[in-house]
Amino acid sequence: MQNTKKAPNKGVRLLLIVFGGILAVMLLAAAALFVIPLTERVDAAPVAGSADWMAMLPDDVPLGELSIPGTHDAGTQYVQLGFFSKCQARSVGQQLEDGFRYLDIRLAVNGDGLGLNHGFCECRTGAAPWSDRLMLEDVLEDCYAFLSAHPTETVIFAVKQEHGDESVAESQRVLDRYIQEDAGRWYLDSELPSLGEARGRLVLLRRYNDEAGLGKNAGIALTWPNQNGYDDPARAFSSESCSVGSLTLAVQDRYEYDEEEKWAAFCAEADNPDAVALRFLSTKGHMTFGHPYRYAKELNPRLLALCENQDISLGWTVIDFGNARLASAIYEQNF
Repeated sequence: MQNTKKAPNKGVRLLLIVFGGILAVMLLAAAALFVIPLTERVDAAPVAGSADWMAMLPDDVPLGELSIPGTHDAGTQYVQLGFFSKCQARSVGQQLEDGFRYLDIRLAVNGDGLGLNHGFCECRTGAAPWSDRLMLEDVLEDCYAFLSAHPTETVIFAVKQEHGDESVAESQRVLDRYIQEDAGRWYLDSELPSLGEARGRLVLLRRYNDEAGLGKNAGIALTWPNQNGYDDPARAFSSESCSVGSLTLAVQDRYEYDEEEKWAAFCAEADNPDAVALRFLSTKGHMTFGHPYRYAKELNPRLLALCENQDISLGWTVIDFGNARLASAIYEQNF
């Protein structure tokens, strides 16, 4: 009996090949976006005294005179599109235990609350795609618990509106509701406090204008011009100093520089010798959507070597993928 089945024609075979290629690309993209970030970790070894290092400092020292370690995009341990958006491998609570005292907090209105974001990517409470969104109350729970256990410390809570259609005023009002639930935990004055005034409290810094008119409850203004700056990679600090109350702050936040450009900007001296430096070591490179871990893996060892080989005044230093060893290298400059 004659076999009437026909072999697939060339068009069908070509379609199958194209479909297979697209599927392979999608699987590779999924690996890059979701699997690779799970492998991007840091040495989690503790450093003795990191949770209480401020206890060794006098009450009257101004916060602006200290070398303070900070974390860029502090809530991104688990974040959507982690290959491009993940900047930390430790939770906020772990960062505080490691010795970091400046938290870069990016918020977006989410219903009646505030969720953490990096750009349009939402931060999550776990690695699974179905994990709950990381909300401000989750972060504050960690901060309050840490300060209750370590009352000699303070947390500089630097807030930025990151995403969404809501106005700055609306974001402010929602944030204020959180704060007023436990207002005694916060320092909200317009001047940067001394360490003694700040112990056991969160110091609110805001990277936006007081559009809600909250006045003394708005926190301390901390704003500077955007510093993508790749059009002139020789630039380091902003051409405009910013004021934090009566304190002058020089900011270096060149987030589009490659490794060598970023290191040069980080090591540069501010034009104003009387200004306190706020230096970001974080960068995504020249790409529109970069890979922060790649740069942190190269730049963080340089920072560690710099701190361990000479006494320097770093000011406030904000990094990606921090750990206790890096935090201690920065805060040890105070001693």
